[in-house]
Amino acid sequence: MDIKALSTESFARFDLHRVPSPCFVVDEAAVERNLTILKQVADASGANVLLALKAFSMFAVAPLVRRYLSGTCASGLYEARLAREEFGGEVTTYSAGFKAADLPEIIRLSDHLIFNSPAQHRRFAPLIAEARAGGESISIGLRVNPEHSEGWNEKYDPTAPCSRLGTPVSQLTEQDWEGVEGLHMHTLCEQLFEPLQRTFAALEEKMGARLKQLKWINLGGGHHITMPDYNRDGLIALIRHIRETYDVEVFIEPGEAVALHSGILVGEILDVAENAMPLAITDISATCHMPDVIEAPYRPDLLGEVSDVPPHRLGGPSCLAGDVIGDYGFAAPPQPGDRIAFLDQSHYSMVKTNTFNGVPLPAIALWNSDTDALKLLRTPSYDDFKDRLS
Repeated sequence: MDIKALSTESFARFDLHRVPSPCFVVDEAAVERNLTILKQVADASGANVLLALKAFSMFAVAPLVRRYLSGTCASGLYEARLAREEFGGEVTTYSAGFKAADLPEIIRLSDHLIFNSPAQHRRFAPLIAEARAGGESISIGLRVNPEHSEGWNEKYDPTAPCSRLGTPVSQLTEQDWEGVEGLHMHTLCEQLFEPLQRTFAALEEKMGARLKQLKWINLGGGHHITMPDYNRDGLIALIRHIRETYDVEVFIEPGEAVALHSGILVGEILDVAENAMPLAITDISATCHMPDVIEAPYRPDLLGEVSDVPPHRLGGPSCLAGDVIGDYGFAAPPQPGDRIAFLDQSHYSMVKTNTFNGVPLPAIALWNSDTDALKLLRTPSYDDFKDRLS
């Protein structure tokens, strides 16, 4: 199933004037396609598949997620609360650094609590013991750095030199595993199966004996499982191997894979100009609405883009000189009032939006490409900007 082609075809039929601008439009049918694939992997492998809320926390689709996945994984107190209140199921919480004031509630909300270092686990052991004495049940895990890098970009590689994420396996001692029932490793970013296969083989070689003493292993996120070229049979075989060899539960935490090619960001051309090349100002800001365009960096696909014509450079309304989305070809020169849409904007873009320069947040709409039903879920207001600042 080519989810990108299906999504592009669906959104090509969507009338961009049906929603305010700017607006994220998420296709419920596309999300369900992704969830169906993940459920097939879970059923065939025996894995527990969790949605990584850091990538996609749109709780309007929580009822859909509950039908297909085992639960969610959170990165701190707020996500853990959203996970428990809206999504249900298994809740796993990991943070590079927990605050003591947050831990009692995080423990109450979570099934698994994963520490970044043995030192932090030891420091908070009294809080864990107190929570258990009060009736809470929590399984403790430790994030490890397998010291095997498959990263394509050091900024997104948790095993890059001097990484703060996870404890290098070469530093771990027997005492570090006291009270720990699970192992967590997250080393991938937008990658296929083969990097995971090589990484786990390296971990197995270094920690095989320890793995037999655990109750669960969490393989983290970054798996592009729903992409058509992903080797899902290989993933299923690896998970079965881990479960059968080490007698553990296996968890995976896809985020992007749940929302890949399921949403667009609709915008409007505000002005056109010329400065050594054609320019167009849009009400979509890279820095406010698609920060990864600048941070990664990457160039998002434009719905209906054409080649072999002089491109227009599209940029946002903010004062940041670098608020540039990219250069795009149009079938006809864009004019003020024209609507545009950037593809594949459900994951990470939605959760990273900000109001720098007073630029309004996008509205949020849920659409179903099968039924054409459309719900406008959120229309931002001045208060969204004002209430963040004091």
